Amino acid sequence: MSVFRRALAVAAVCAVLLPLSACGSGDDSGGSTDASGKVEGDITFQTWNLRANFKDYFEGVIAEFEKKYPDTHVKWIDQPAEGYADKISADAAGGTLPDVVNVSPDLVAPLAKAGLALDLDKAAAKYKKEYLAGAWASHRIPGMTGTYAFPWYLNTGPLFYNKSLFKEAGLDPDQPPKTYDDLFADALRMAKESDGKVATLANVPTIEDFGRYGVELMNKEGTAFAFNDAKGVKLLTKYKELYDAKALDPQALTATPESSGKKFLTEAVAMNPGSALDLDNFKKQAPNLYKNIGITDQITSTGHVNMYVMGVMVNSKTKHTPASVAFAHFVTDAEHQMSFAKKVAIFPSTAGSLDDPYFTKEDGTDETRVRIAAAKSLKNAVNYTPVLFSEQMKTALRNEVAKALQGKESPKAALDNAVKQCDTLLQQQG
Repeated sequence: MSVFRRALAVAAVCAVLLPLSACGSGDDSGGSTDASGKVEGDITFQTWNLRANFKDYFEGVIAEFEKKYPDTHVKWIDQPAEGYADKISADAAGGTLPDVVNVSPDLVAPLAKAGLALDLDKAAAKYKKEYLAGAWASHRIPGMTGTYAFPWYLNTGPLFYNKSLFKEAGLDPDQPPKTYDDLFADALRMAKESDGKVATLANVPTIEDFGRYGVELMNKEGTAFAFNDAKGVKLLTKYKELYDAKALDPQALTATPESSGKKFLTEAVAMNPGSALDLDNFKKQAPNLYKNIGITDQITSTGHVNMYVMGVMVNSKTKHTPASVAFAHFVTDAEHQMSFAKKVAIFPSTAGSLDDPYFTKEDGTDETRVRIAAAKSLKNAVNYTPVLFSEQMKTALRNEVAKALQGKESPKAALDNAVKQCDTLLQQQG
């Protein structure tokens, strides 16, 4: 499992397990937002299950920083993936949260609400222009002003499609769908031409689909969800139409990434998200599919694909704000992000880095082919998943979507129920 997929998997399981009551009162004692002083002092830096594969890299970064700032010393702590959120919660409650912490947006949200995450719009505004706008915005919290972590590494996935199946349906294999309207039209045609034997999709819509369709997911205050508006209902209604026409695989209600991938591999489904690892798998297990594989961007009606992002947060209670901010920036600056991206399949969040030949120049390999496609789409990508959208909320939405597709509820009723359940869960977060 890649570093990014590992992190995302844990983030999904751990989402918002940090109760605000465990994070302190949120007052401003013990720290300073002024990062303009001398860079000095002993600080701690915590990563998330990275030592095993990247020990030399991080020790090198720390050595560089300490050489640049001789009056500093960085102690590196690496926590295992399992229980990472619980560890952060315990440290927050006990006043032992490290100075600089590797976080995902869902993990930084409760810390920011509790006053434990430094607002970088105040403490590090001069660095904002160094990062992609969408990446910088990903650690903002609805209902709060400020940005609470430096964006670190990004990821996204291109969409694979089967050119042969498109051609058989009378569709242009070199013009895959780009918007949801394109997708719905092509999918219905493919189902009709194949007598329901070939579905275009194998997955039900998720919160990211609603975002890419242009649905307003939450109110501006971050106090309630809003994806049951007219546009949200329209999206789910179209998916119901696909489901009835067998343009959406009948097993989509219970699909996993693995089962969806298998459907695509056996050419029962025409489109599926994936990675360079999948291409290699196609080459070995399904050479006919590999020969006809197309790579395109994620479907979006907003012009922006979805990105996943990791961040580096500064503890607002640190006794060495200048050193902590300087180190968090050092780890996430263009030079070090580029270096890290060449060691693992992730992408830099720094402006201009995606124009590097590493992300633009073909060399004939599948890995590069997918990397270039993903990098191109990331330049103006956004993180559609609300930072307050927990794993329980994802389950509630999925269950209601299933009821709508099966005809047990209308799309409007299903989304109303999903929003109601998510709002209740949101209030329970504090």
